[in-house]
Amino acid sequence: MLLNWPKVTITIDSGEKKEAIAPLIISASRSTDIPAFYGQWFMRRLEAGYVRWINPFSGTPVYVSFAHARLVVFWSKNPLPFLPLLKDIDRKGLLCYFHFTLNDYEKEGLEKGVPPLAERIETFKRLACLVGKERVIWRFDPLLITDTLSPELLLERIKRVGDRIALHTERLTVSFVALYAKVKKNLLNAGTTIR
Repeated sequence: MLLNWPKVTITIDSGEKKEAIAPLIISASRSTDIPAFYGQWFMRRLEAGYVRWINPFSGTPVYVSFAHARLVVFWSKNPLPFLPLLKDIDRKGLLCYFHFTLNDYEKEGLEKGVPPLAERIETFKRLACLVGKERVIWRFDPLLITDTLSPELLLERIKRVGDRIALHTERLTVSFVALYAKVKKNLLNAGTTIR
């Protein structure tokens, strides 16, 4: 269900007029890591003034205008490719806020396709220096207890990462794993049994 956002009329790329919601805050990239993979696409959409979003529950397209936007919230495991674009976003008068997922599951091989932990920690620090530590939330997400990863070892890893980034964030958010079919399959393929 969409909130009762203000509406505006936009002209889409085809020249057709469409009604669009125009929120003050846009939560972007929660299901797709825009900072890691689609930064240039985002910049093109920002220049166009809108995005077309498909509601995952109804399949209905919704147009979202940047006309009233003041803040964009990004969710990422690797915002490094996005860092050079932050100045351009800032020039457009938009603030950025980041949920940066920074886990230490390297030994288990559970997060394929992300840079090594040491590099991600350095990216975290750079991002916080660019946008301010109050706009970078550290997410250790999800918390996983396995046959080889005890609660004590997991807490030790969280502390080790936290010790390295404590001066660069004000908040840590955690969550527990939701064992959807795809998650179960990926864990099984990785040889990991969740407790």
